Amino acid sequence: MKFQAIIPARYASTRFPGKPLALLGGKPMIQHVWERVSEVIPCAVVATDDRRIFDAVEDFGGKAVMTSDSHRSGTDRCAEAAATSDADVIINVQGDEPFIDPAQLQAVMSCFDDPETQIATLVRPFDPAAGFEALFDPNLVKVVIDERDFAMYFSRSVIPYVRGVEWPKWLETARYHTHIGLYAYRRDILGRLAALPQSALEKAESLEQLRWLQNGYRIKVARSNSPTIGIDTPDDLAAAEKYLSNIQ
Repeated sequence: MKFQAIIPARYASTRFPGKPLALLGGKPMIQHVWERVSEVIPCAVVATDDRRIFDAVEDFGGKAVMTSDSHRSGTDRCAEAAATSDADVIINVQGDEPFIDPAQLQAVMSCFDDPETQIATLVRPFDPAAGFEALFDPNLVKVVIDERDFAMYFSRSVIPYVRGVEWPKWLETARYHTHIGLYAYRRDILGRLAALPQSALEKAESLEQLRWLQNGYRIKVARSNSPTIGIDTPDDLAAAEKYLSNIQ
């Protein structure tokens, strides 16, 4: 089975314009992502709508493709970039995670050992030590999973709700999982996903994966305990710089 990694990267981020080109440890953030992904998936490409990002990737020896500036999501950008690919599976790697763990990529790739897998993603068992404030945070997306490790639902609310139990005891009663935003898709499925209109559940929760579930597609999940360090703001970049200096 042939895998290709596509790293969507746009310049016009609302909270951090030019984020892919922000320097981290003396080199562009997108270079960190590309290099770590390439350790596992040699066929890796950055999909961008901005010539500055394209040129930066080419300058450090990576591969980039230009895509439309009108895409609604990274999934749509991946679909355009994958249109001429001969890979069996496309892995969508966020361009703002310069410390992505290669084991996470391998875990999501392993989901396709199951021939029924159409889409794959990662979840993390929720650590009760993080406390209820973290569990109730709507930015931390929760996931419920069936007995065959397929996602049943994603929500910004706490799921499952434990009936008849006071909420301080929920963590003792139920097992919670949170979503890690790494996706992989069979290439033919990716093209179909990009053609789907937004669904009611997606609009309600602002989670594109609900569009796929609502249209009958299945999402296989793998588990990971590795930390993820995403960079959304300049403050996040400053924290990442400190983290990098500590691990070097």
